[in-house]
Amino acid sequence: MSDVRTRHRTQWPTAKWVFSDPGRLMMFGLGSGLLRPGSGTWGTVLAWLLWVVASPGANDLAIGIFLLCSLIYGCWAADRVGRALSAPDHVGIVWDEIVAFWLVLWLVPNTLPAQLLAFALFRFFDIVKPAPIRQVDARLKGGIGVMADDILAAGYTLIVMTIMLRLNVPFLV
Repeated sequence: MSDVRTRHRTQWPTAKWVFSDPGRLMMFGLGSGLLRPGSGTWGTVLAWLLWVVASPGANDLAIGIFLLCSLIYGCWAADRVGRALSAPDHVGIVWDEIVAFWLVLWLVPNTLPAQLLAFALFRFFDIVKPAPIRQVDARLKGGIGVMADDILAAGYTLIVMTIMLRLNVPFLV
Protein backbone atom coordinates (compact mmCIF):
# COMPACT_ATOMS: atom_id res chain seq x y z
CA MET A 1 0.00 0.00 0.00
CA SER A 2 1.48 3.35 -0.95
CA ASP A 3 2.13 6.11 1.55
CA VAL A 4 -0.47 8.34 -0.15
CA ARG A 5 -3.15 5.66 0.12
CA THR A 6 -2.28 4.97 3.76
CA ARG A 7 -2.37 8.69 4.57
CA HIS A 8 -5.78 9.13 2.91
CA ARG A 9 -7.20 6.11 4.69
CA THR A 10 -6.44 7.70 8.07
CA GLN A 11 -8.23 11.01 7.38
CA TRP A 12 -11.75 10.69 8.76
CA PRO A 13 -14.69 12.83 7.71
CA THR A 14 -17.01 14.18 10.34
CA ALA A 15 -20.38 12.58 11.05
CA LYS A 16 -21.95 15.87 9.95
CA TRP A 17 -20.29 15.54 6.53
CA VAL A 18 -21.38 11.92 6.14
CA PHE A 19 -24.97 12.47 7.28
CA SER A 20 -25.46 15.64 5.19
CA ASP A 21 -25.74 13.73 1.90
CA PRO A 22 -27.74 10.54 1.16
CA GLY A 23 -25.00 9.17 -1.10
CA ARG A 24 -22.35 9.63 1.56
CA LEU A 25 -24.65 8.10 4.15
CA MET A 26 -25.11 5.01 1.97
CA MET A 27 -21.39 4.68 1.18
CA PHE A 28 -20.59 4.97 4.89
CA GLY A 29 -23.15 2.26 5.70
CA LEU A 30 -25.62 4.49 7.56
CA GLY A 31 -22.70 5.69 9.66
CA SER A 32 -21.18 2.28 10.43
CA GLY A 33 -18.15 3.24 8.34
CA LEU A 34 -17.36 5.94 10.89
CA LEU A 35 -16.84 3.34 13.64
CA ARG A 36 -13.26 2.49 14.51
CA PRO A 37 -11.45 0.23 14.57
CA GLY A 38 -12.64 -2.17 11.92
CA SER A 39 -15.06 -0.07 9.90
CA GLY A 40 -15.30 -2.85 7.28
CA THR A 41 -16.32 -5.31 9.97
CA TRP A 42 -18.93 -2.88 11.30
CA GLY A 43 -20.26 -2.44 7.77
CA THR A 44 -20.48 -6.21 7.39
CA VAL A 45 -22.37 -6.47 10.70
CA LEU A 46 -24.81 -3.83 9.42
CA ALA A 47 -25.22 -5.79 6.19
CA TRP A 48 -26.11 -8.89 8.18
CA LEU A 49 -28.65 -7.02 10.34
CA LEU A 50 -30.28 -5.42 7.31
CA TRP A 51 -30.40 -8.82 5.59
CA VAL A 52 -32.18 -10.41 8.56
CA VAL A 53 -34.78 -7.64 8.54
CA ALA A 54 -35.28 -7.20 4.78
CA SER A 55 -34.75 -10.57 3.12
CA PRO A 56 -37.49 -12.81 4.53
CA GLY A 57 -40.09 -13.39 1.86
CA ALA A 58 -38.05 -11.78 -0.94
CA ASN A 59 -37.79 -13.90 -4.05
CA ASP A 60 -34.52 -14.71 -5.78
CA LEU A 61 -35.23 -12.58 -8.85
CA ALA A 62 -35.92 -9.50 -6.71
CA ILE A 63 -32.79 -10.11 -4.62
CA GLY A 64 -30.65 -10.64 -7.73
CA ILE A 65 -31.91 -7.41 -9.33
CA PHE A 66 -31.46 -5.51 -6.07
CA LEU A 67 -27.87 -6.77 -5.69
CA LEU A 68 -27.02 -5.88 -9.29
CA CYS A 69 -28.44 -2.38 -8.84
CA SER A 70 -26.60 -2.02 -5.52
CA LEU A 71 -23.34 -3.04 -7.18
CA ILE A 72 -23.77 -0.59 -10.06
CA TYR A 73 -24.80 2.19 -7.67
CA GLY A 74 -21.79 1.38 -5.48
CA CYS A 75 -19.37 1.73 -8.39
CA TRP A 76 -20.72 5.19 -9.17
CA ALA A 77 -21.23 6.47 -5.63
CA ALA A 78 -17.97 5.10 -4.17
CA ASP A 79 -16.11 6.92 -6.93
CA ARG A 80 -18.01 10.14 -6.19
CA VAL A 81 -17.49 9.98 -2.41
CA GLY A 82 -13.87 8.86 -2.78
CA ARG A 83 -13.13 11.89 -4.97
CA ALA A 84 -14.86 14.19 -2.47
CA LEU A 85 -12.59 12.79 0.26
CA SER A 86 -9.48 12.82 -1.98
CA ALA A 87 -9.22 9.16 -0.97
CA PRO A 88 -10.40 6.79 -3.74
CA ASP A 89 -10.73 3.79 -1.40
CA HIS A 90 -11.32 5.40 1.98
CA VAL A 91 -11.59 2.76 4.71
CA GLY A 92 -14.84 4.34 5.94
CA ILE A 93 -16.60 3.54 2.66
CA VAL A 94 -18.26 0.23 3.58
CA TRP A 95 -20.95 -0.08 0.89
CA ASP A 96 -18.62 -2.54 -0.84
CA GLU A 97 -18.62 -4.85 2.20
CA ILE A 98 -22.38 -4.49 2.55
CA VAL A 99 -23.22 -5.46 -1.02
CA ALA A 100 -20.64 -8.27 -1.15
CA PHE A 101 -21.86 -9.77 2.13
CA TRP A 102 -25.48 -9.57 0.96
CA LEU A 103 -24.39 -11.67 -2.01
CA VAL A 104 -22.85 -14.21 0.37
CA LEU A 105 -25.93 -14.30 2.60
CA TRP A 106 -28.17 -14.81 -0.42
CA LEU A 107 -26.24 -17.92 -1.46
CA VAL A 108 -25.37 -19.65 1.82
CA PRO A 109 -27.77 -21.70 3.95
CA ASN A 110 -30.09 -19.59 6.07
CA THR A 111 -28.78 -20.96 9.37
CA LEU A 112 -26.94 -19.11 12.10
CA PRO A 113 -23.87 -21.42 12.00
CA ALA A 114 -23.55 -21.10 8.22
CA GLN A 115 -23.93 -17.33 8.37
CA LEU A 116 -21.41 -17.02 11.23
CA LEU A 117 -18.86 -19.04 9.28
CA ALA A 118 -19.59 -17.03 6.13
CA PHE A 119 -19.08 -13.81 8.12
CA ALA A 120 -15.71 -15.01 9.45
CA LEU A 121 -14.56 -16.22 6.02
CA PHE A 122 -15.66 -13.05 4.27
CA ARG A 123 -13.86 -10.82 6.77
CA PHE A 124 -10.75 -13.02 6.51
CA PHE A 125 -10.63 -12.83 2.70
CA ASP A 126 -11.44 -9.11 2.69
CA ILE A 127 -8.67 -8.31 5.18
CA VAL A 128 -5.96 -10.72 3.97
CA LYS A 129 -6.70 -10.20 0.25
CA PRO A 130 -5.13 -13.37 -1.17
CA ALA A 131 -4.25 -13.39 -4.87
CA PRO A 132 -5.79 -12.19 -7.11
CA ILE A 133 -7.79 -9.96 -4.72
CA ARG A 134 -4.68 -7.98 -3.73
CA GLN A 135 -3.72 -7.44 -7.39
CA VAL A 136 -7.24 -6.35 -8.34
CA ASP A 137 -7.32 -3.98 -5.36
CA ALA A 138 -4.00 -2.45 -6.45
CA ARG A 139 -4.80 -2.16 -10.17
CA LEU A 140 -8.48 -1.23 -10.43
CA LYS A 141 -9.16 2.37 -9.54
CA GLY A 142 -12.26 4.37 -8.72
CA GLY A 143 -15.58 2.95 -7.67
CA ILE A 144 -15.13 -0.24 -9.68
CA GLY A 145 -11.94 -0.97 -7.78
CA VAL A 146 -13.62 -0.25 -4.46
CA MET A 147 -16.38 -2.75 -5.21
CA ALA A 148 -14.35 -5.42 -7.05
CA ASP A 149 -12.07 -6.64 -4.27
CA ASP A 150 -15.02 -7.23 -1.95
CA ILE A 151 -16.95 -9.11 -4.63
CA LEU A 152 -13.88 -11.33 -5.07
CA ALA A 153 -13.71 -11.86 -1.28
CA ALA A 154 -17.37 -12.88 -1.45
CA GLY A 155 -16.50 -15.29 -4.25
CA TYR A 156 -13.73 -16.90 -2.18
CA THR A 157 -16.15 -17.18 0.74
CA LEU A 158 -18.74 -18.86 -1.44
CA ILE A 159 -16.19 -21.32 -2.84
CA VAL A 160 -15.12 -22.39 0.65
CA MET A 161 -18.73 -22.62 1.83
CA THR A 162 -19.68 -24.71 -1.21
CA ILE A 163 -16.81 -27.13 -0.59
CA MET A 164 -17.80 -27.47 3.05
CA LEU A 165 -21.42 -28.08 2.11
CA ARG A 166 -20.39 -30.69 -0.47
CA LEU A 167 -18.36 -32.39 2.25
CA ASN A 168 -21.54 -32.41 4.36
CA VAL A 169 -20.08 -30.48 7.27
CA PRO A 170 -22.99 -31.12 9.65
CA PHE A 171 -23.29 -27.81 11.47
CA LEU A 172 -23.80 -25.80 8.26
CA VAL A 173 -27.20 -27.11 7.27
